[in-house]
Amino acid sequence: MNIDEIKYSLNSLVHRKLRSFLTALSILIGITAIFALISFGIGIQSYVNELAEETGSDKLFILAKGVGAPGTDDTFSLSESDINFVRKIKGTEEVEGLYMSTTEVNFKDVKKYFFLIGFRPEKKEFIGESFNVDIVKGRNLKKGDVGKVVLGYNYQLEGKIFDRSIKVGDKIEVDGSKVEVVGFFSEIGNPGDDSNVYMTDTAFEKFNSDQTGKFGYVMIQAEKGIDPDVLADKVEEKLRKYKGQEKGKENFYVQTFADLIETFGAIIVVINGILVLIALISVVVATVNIMNTMYTAVLERTKEIGVMKAIGAKNNEILFIFVFESGVLGLIGGAIGVLLGYLISSAGGQVAASAGFSSLQPVFPWYLIVGCLLFALLVGTFAGILPSIQASKLKPVDALRYE
Repeated sequence: MNIDEIKYSLNSLVHRKLRSFLTALSILIGITAIFALISFGIGIQSYVNELAEETGSDKLFILAKGVGAPGTDDTFSLSESDINFVRKIKGTEEVEGLYMSTTEVNFKDVKKYFFLIGFRPEKKEFIGESFNVDIVKGRNLKKGDVGKVVLGYNYQLEGKIFDRSIKVGDKIEVDGSKVEVVGFFSEIGNPGDDSNVYMTDTAFEKFNSDQTGKFGYVMIQAEKGIDPDVLADKVEEKLRKYKGQEKGKENFYVQTFADLIETFGAIIVVINGILVLIALISVVVATVNIMNTMYTAVLERTKEIGVMKAIGAKNNEILFIFVFESGVLGLIGGAIGVLLGYLISSAGGQVAASAGFSSLQPVFPWYLIVGCLLFALLVGTFAGILPSIQASKLKPVDALRYE
């Protein structure tokens, strides 16, 4: 590799700067899209892994088979006796039922509808661990709190749920009854969960007397050393028999936290795969564009090639010059694409956070940056191979006579 060949290639790119820029622009778009999409995919996967680590993979959930959010299916509920039965199944360490229903929240004469969750305050640590939340302001609920509630994170943000932010000590109306806000849970990362209203189980029964003893959502913690998947099958089988339901026709299912994460991860992979595939289309267009540019460059510089060959340039040196040019074009487009992708992803993450989706944040690991740059370099290099081969095979006499 001769330093003069590199200087010649770079000078040629600078001399045709407008064409070089437009060529790099074509690959820039594809790299920008790929970088932005993958950074969000990595960010979501990172959030899922962090959630799994903090919440623990030893959690199981008994849910209704029907559609809709937990607690909203009227065809399914578990009684206290059902939960006590599950508690006796070998391998279960903690079993706790939650009340869930939709509720009207009124603050400063503005009414909105969210989920109301009732739980035993004695089990607040288990509930917090399962939901991956903790108190960030005020205090948690305690036994005897009937006219008090804890709210999701977004209520304390001005303009997020209500025009005015709610503070500890404020009074709001829940289903027409005034209650006092005693605390706020930490941010979960999506608008739905961060707008929940929490109260004690006794308070919930007071507000929804028709649902007393009807739990729509049950959480289980497996004992140490117990395989959650094996326990899930055991709980499902035993509870089905206890409730007298036929196999395959039960109105509930048991899901492990690992299953939930796996399902969520599979959805992420599919979505990212489709989006990246769309982005790759622009890369294919860029490849064709670079190839066309290099063919044009070969035609324009045919006489130059003839002169270089006449004074002793070898085929592999001519080949290197044009391959190097196309590779540089790809690398330049890739570098600008990575920079734009970073700016777009960062802005997108801020928009998502302001909309309540703090879990949707991009991550920029070094291997993503290096990978995109190498990919752009390879695309550019590959696109220039055929035109470079054509240039290297030109005969000096024919090239010098070319008009």
